[in-house]
Amino acid sequence: MPIPAGYVPSRRTPVFTQDTVPPALLRAQETKGGAWAMIHVLEGKLRYRIETPPSESTLEPGRPGVIEPEVRHHVEPVGPVRFYLEFHRAP
Repeated sequence: MPIPAGYVPSRRTPVFTQDTVPPALLRAQETKGGAWAMIHVLEGKLRYRIETPPSESTLEPGRPGVIEPEVRHHVEPVGPVRFYLEFHRAP
């Protein structure tokens, strides 16, 4: 599902690697209501898992992942990786 039309970037995380990814991103969590995010992979691959309904995809450069509000999810590096999250909100 794409980020809704009209939503704008509100903040961006630093670039993380397989060694610097915050532990919170590696376990199930969810964004707050109304907060959408896009996972941008710059190099390598990142496994993106959604808890409910269960789904899994492998993200890589040119193939970002969308995090919907209040949907439990987590990521897992697949070898060396560089990525960041960009959060979006309604204007």
